[in-house]
Amino acid sequence: MFRELTRKKQKMTEKECIEVLAKEKRGVLAVNGDDGYPYAMPMNHFYNESDGCIYFHCGKKGYRADCLERSNKVSFCVYDNGYRNNGQWALNVKSVIVFGTVEQVYDEDIIRDITYRLSLKFTGDEQYIENEIKQSIKATVLLKLNMQSMCGKLVNES
Repeated sequence: MFRELTRKKQKMTEKECIEVLAKEKRGVLAVNGDDGYPYAMPMNHFYNESDGCIYFHCGKKGYRADCLERSNKVSFCVYDNGYRNNGQWALNVKSVIVFGTVEQVYDEDIIRDITYRLSLKFTGDEQYIENEIKQSIKATVLLKLNMQSMCGKLVNES
């Protein structure tokens, strides 16, 4: 159902893919938009190692919500900042693309837990995080991406 990577020498292991998903703060979520056009947007995310799912928090209304109501099939792309080998100008970038389905999480305990852990990627100020969650937990929408396919590659930009 999902295509294999063409350049197999560049393929990352599952462990390397998960490291990128867990470490990076942002990626691009693509949904099925109007009239067959894809709609892609940058999103903060949290990779949960215990269930192998990716979580996003977002607003209740808008174009993304409308698109997901029609079709819950998505792709999500994450890439790192890259690195240069000594003496070389080319950047080496790791990227991961995930395909799967998205569902909304309604359990307030899970919303609280995942939102807390997602927030820790941006600040270690636990008091701030707790206050923000307390104030906005009722308005927080948490989406869960159930992965069906994951592939990563290391690209040298030379």
